[in-house]
Amino acid sequence: MSETFQRTLITSALPYANGPVHIGHLAGVYIPADIYARYLRLKGEEVLFIGGSDEHGVPIALKAKTEGISPQEIVDRYHRIIKKSFEEFGITFDIYSRTTSKIHHQTASGFFKKLYEKGEFIEKTSKQYYDKEAGQFLADRYITGECPHCNNKHAYGDQCEACGVTLSPLELLNPKSTISGSIPVLEETRHWYLPLDKHEAWLKKWILEDHKEWKSNVYGQCKSWLDTGLQPRAVSRDLDWGIPVPVEGGEGKVLYVWFDAPIGYISNTIEHSPDDWERWWKDSSTRLIHFIGKDNIVFHCIVFPAMLKADGTYILPENVPANEFLNLEGEKISTSRNWAVWLHEYLEDFPGKQDVLRYVLTANAPETKDNDFTWKDFQARNNNELVAVFGNFVNRAMVLVHKYFEGKIPERGELSDDYDCTALNELKCIKQNLEDYLNQFRFRDALKEAMNLARTGNKYLADTEPWKLAKTDIGRTATILNIAMQITVNLAIAFEPFLPFSSEKLKRIIDKKDLKWNGLGSIDLLEAGHELNQSELLFEKIEDEAIEKQIQKLRRDGGCPSPINH
Repeated sequence: MSETFQRTLITSALPYANGPVHIGHLAGVYIPADIYARYLRLKGEEVLFIGGSDEHGVPIALKAKTEGISPQEIVDRYHRIIKKSFEEFGITFDIYSRTTSKIHHQTASGFFKKLYEKGEFIEKTSKQYYDKEAGQFLADRYITGECPHCNNKHAYGDQCEACGVTLSPLELLNPKSTISGSIPVLEETRHWYLPLDKHEAWLKKWILEDHKEWKSNVYGQCKSWLDTGLQPRAVSRDLDWGIPVPVEGGEGKVLYVWFDAPIGYISNTIEHSPDDWERWWKDSSTRLIHFIGKDNIVFHCIVFPAMLKADGTYILPENVPANEFLNLEGEKISTSRNWAVWLHEYLEDFPGKQDVLRYVLTANAPETKDNDFTWKDFQARNNNELVAVFGNFVNRAMVLVHKYFEGKIPERGELSDDYDCTALNELKCIKQNLEDYLNQFRFRDALKEAMNLARTGNKYLADTEPWKLAKTDIGRTATILNIAMQITVNLAIAFEPFLPFSSEKLKRIIDKKDLKWNGLGSIDLLEAGHELNQSELLFEKIEDEAIEKQIQKLRRDGGCPSPINH
């Protein structure tokens, strides 16, 4: 971390509480954020990692109407599922709260009122569809009709899911209300808007000149938006599910969910640290990092910073390392037709294998372009990398120390050949190499670097053949196995941000708990005579049968609603 920053505030996009979390969310947002938080904590830095459920907006209101229950019942159900699965998966939020909390309602209302009183909004009257039968204005998703581009008869007021084009309700042919089925009429309604065009000049300088180090996909999308010119954006809408607009004339209106949700980062911080939350949000020595998916880039790089700047007392994000999308078996993940791998189901189907999924999703992360998850690749990476490389090396080294030295670290003698020097030189470089990648949010490359250290260990044992030397030169064998165990204990540190459960298990096997990031690369972490516990396998093979079961499940369930216990 730069010397100008004393602490890091990490936020991760708030998952929308109308369904559970799937692998696309994990690969795009939550695993990278957790790796980074764990890395900084290992270094001894002050970190606050904020998460929470996004619980307002039209899709939740629609789902509640479909199921004949209240929106609060919908969000309570999914918030519980999401929170529990994150905990079991090892995502180390300092707080995981929600936007229906009392603190959030107060914070978001106060934020709006301050901007309103400062004159930071403009008011505009526009014509929007109104359902006379239901007696309410219709949000975009409450309107369906014929797409003017592909003639799909079931396009929504904001998008046609058949051809993917973005729409406005006024473009739909033969529109009708999804609430009553009646034909809506256009009526005038008044709303508040954040004039993004007013913020365009400083945003251009801040992003395009001051943050050229941002990831190319993030920088490029921001530049595209800024180049085409920013327009005022509504911060309120006609809806009954959300945070009421807290000013005169706001009756029957709520804060638009895009305005309300990012304030959740602030309200969750207040909930966690009520006495010193401003230190995290208003102190220039705090570094703010947003982890998000590419569909949220504009909100976190342009819109939310404009909101913070309009208030005038908040820091702005230092980086927004957004990822692209993860596909599944060659197709786009679709929650509506259940073409997804749900985290809570994975945890049931593969108990104790959190780190396998963490490893595969990091190794295949969509960092700069969309990527694809397949069950066959999941199996291959587990069997060929975690089992055959990392697990194999650790087990071989441990077994040999138990066999020849009664499970105690042997004394290291003089380094006698190039094999020793090559292995130890690679070990000494591991810390710098990992930091170079992690500090640039290049988690795939960092993970590959950690796995390369395990490959180095395997090659070292294969080249030196200590099991043969033991018959004629036990002193040389001692040196080889000392070096092998120094590599092993370093692997426990190197993999901790990525594979926390396996790292913990490895530390327990080695009987070395107090390992810090600063020790990474040291060749003296284990003293001669240190006694090891019995070896256990870190990973186990995943058989074809388990994979085939998942593939069949996808084929069977694809097109069905997500099987959640109501």
